[in-house]
Amino acid sequence: MNARDRSYDESLNAALLDPVEASAFLDAVIELDDPAALLLALRQVANAHGMADVARRAELGEKTLFKALSENGNPTLATVHKVLHAMGLRLSVTPV
Repeated sequence: MNARDRSYDESLNAALLDPVEASAFLDAVIELDDPAALLLALRQVANAHGMADVARRAELGEKTLFKALSENGNPTLATVHKVLHAMGLRLSVTPV
């Protein structure tokens, strides 16, 4: 990874620690209507918060969290709820 990529990743991680920024980021990805993109976005937010810390706060095993948010993951609604809550976020529904 070059310095430019590292700088971008560090900036993204810092921004995703802010619940307002993380919420806006996830909302924007939801607009794409692409489950794989949403899974990647959830993984990025969880990485910013530290996967081990998120797993602990969500009361999930680290392996369970990694598997759920992996490229081929298929997390349950309960897992998504726990993960979001562990990061200071919640799931909500709005009109289209």
